Amino acid sequence: MILVEPAQGLSKVDREFYVMQGEFYTAGKFGSKGYQAFSKEKLLAEQPEYFLFNGRVNSLSGERALKAKVGEKIRLFVGIGSHIASNFHIIGAIFDTLYPEGAILSPPLKNVQTTTIAAGSAVMIEFTAQVPGKYLLVDHNLTRAIDKGALAELIIEGQDQPELYQQINP
Repeated sequence: MILVEPAQGLSKVDREFYVMQGEFYTAGKFGSKGYQAFSKEKLLAEQPEYFLFNGRVNSLSGERALKAKVGEKIRLFVGIGSHIASNFHIIGAIFDTLYPEGAILSPPLKNVQTTTIAAGSAVMIEFTAQVPGKYLLVDHNLTRAIDKGALAELIIEGQDQPELYQQINP
């Protein structure tokens, strides 16, 4: 992914992250250890063994999770690799502004939950998390997250906001 900022620059944000989703077409099954040969058959059938963020399973999870604080303005650049579009979503978040198809000089869409990103394209998303927690970045074709690796974590730290959100225990 390449970012060409406008001459006047972009507006200030507190955190900026770059996330690239792609797929691998391996001869071996998901999770197989060792060298994995390329599978032309899976490529031609458009059936990748992996969907990944930033090139590997769990690349943005656990110790490598994205981190921000409650109230910080977050900017995400999300790009998609060469073959298969994504239905990008952050569980628990609403995109305050969304610049589809890399059109960062065009008027943004507002208050978006999920966006389709074409293969070979990118979006710029800005939002502010109001409550702490673990927000999951997913391709909303959820089998890609559950069974193929397209899952990342954004850890939002800060004070609970019970007036906005609280867990109810039955």
